[in-house]
Amino acid sequence: MSRRDGWLRGLLALGFAASGAACSSVPRVTYTAAEASIAGVAGIPGARVSADASAETFSEIASPPQAKRGTFSYLALSGGGGDGAYGAGVLNGWSASGTRPDFSLVSGVSTGALIAPFAFLGTSYDSYLTDIYTSGIAGTLVESPSVVNILFGSGLFGDGRLRDLVGRYVNADLLAAIAAEHAKGRRLLVVTSNLDSQRATIWNMGAIAASGAPNAVDLFRDVLTASASIPAVFPPQLIDVQAEGRAFQELHVDGSVVTPVFTLPQALLLRDKRAQTGQRGNIYVIINGRLEPEFAVTQNNTLSIVARTFTTASRARSRATLAATYAFARENGIGFNLTYIPETGPTTSTARGFDTGYMRSLYDSGFARAKDGRFWERTVPAAPLTKAIADAATR
Repeated sequence: MSRRDGWLRGLLALGFAASGAACSSVPRVTYTAAEASIAGVAGIPGARVSADASAETFSEIASPPQAKRGTFSYLALSGGGGDGAYGAGVLNGWSASGTRPDFSLVSGVSTGALIAPFAFLGTSYDSYLTDIYTSGIAGTLVESPSVVNILFGSGLFGDGRLRDLVGRYVNADLLAAIAAEHAKGRRLLVVTSNLDSQRATIWNMGAIAASGAPNAVDLFRDVLTASASIPAVFPPQLIDVQAEGRAFQELHVDGSVVTPVFTLPQALLLRDKRAQTGQRGNIYVIINGRLEPEFAVTQNNTLSIVARTFTTASRARSRATLAATYAFARENGIGFNLTYIPETGPTTSTARGFDTGYMRSLYDSGFARAKDGRFWERTVPAAPLTKAIADAATR
């Protein structure tokens, strides 16, 4: 059984147990679909957009600035729980190699959202990534689980510890640094899943940082926390919004519920004059996890089957997103660069990899690969069925 299968199996067991219990929660203010469609954050225009918005709407917050000339570079960071240590190691090893660019745009999902602000700000913030994933603080996120939180709350670790970790690093000084880079035309995006609307929400973190709004720091923390809030593990975040003067809250969770990794809509990228005029750019994708299948004998019971199905589907969605991104990049002369945890990488049987020893090993592995320049793949590895068909055709 893989580490994620074991983790999900336990969560599902608790979830089924909770379904028969009398649950209590704080009632929410109801609102309509019409209100949801026009809701925004008070005092911060352009703070976010729905992922299925039109390219024109999306470009208002996320379009790479056309006035800035030269090669653009786009870094996309995936989800993956404790496996984010791999991405942290890759970025810091890349810095050590002396070849890491200043990214024009950075997007983050789940654990990738926690990495994204520091990747966006550059190599001088590498120590933050080292601290988050190797100091032991991330391991405290999954200490002392509470069944009571599952039965009567909204997460196995429902005591606010994830938001406390985010708050340890996100403060007014960090937002000021991000605002300064946003003013130069660079963009930082984070993805959450809006459970009420069942849509991905793309947050313009630079606009939030630059807004000067009194709630900017709190909102920045809420968004990062929501994006990394694995359902049933950490509680979702209620985010204050309003529509036509009426205030209410939306419920947001882990961005990887909707998409494991986020790249901008192709129509939007094509609006960038640098891409249209043939000036080469690069898309860099860091998958904080594995893409190859992992063998494990699945127990013939409902919980094991559901858990194994979940992880299989998640990897399939990652492959589909990567395949589409690769095809687009190839057709438009944009460099495609992908890295992920190799089959030979460190393994663990603990929940979502939140084991300090494992995270340190994974960080070291990513660091060494990036420093030596051995970490980029230029294509997406073939899916198992595709590979089997190709092998059969060559026989």
